[in-house]
Amino acid sequence: MSVDLDTVKRVARLARIAVSEEEAAAMAGKLNSILGFVEQLNEVDVTGVEPMTSVIPMEMKKRVDAVTDGDKADDIVANAPATEENFFLVPKVVE
Repeated sequence: MSVDLDTVKRVARLARIAVSEEEAAAMAGKLNSILGFVEQLNEVDVTGVEPMTSVIPMEMKKRVDAVTDGDKADDIVANAPATEENFFLVPKVVE
């Protein structure tokens, strides 16, 4: 797969990035070299290689997936000018 000048301009427009003709030409070359490297990586035989999360074998730390209120309601409303039962009180605005 290769990237041409029109593709670079289209991606730049979608990303809302202003790119001049010279910059677009340079980007096309850089993107083509990146894609060439990815194609090289795709040629590597990885059969039998397990996915890793680290370079050394280790078990990931996990926490219990439980729904809680965080026990921080008092801390959250501590600086509010007006609260009631851990809720923010705001004045009614009628215009």
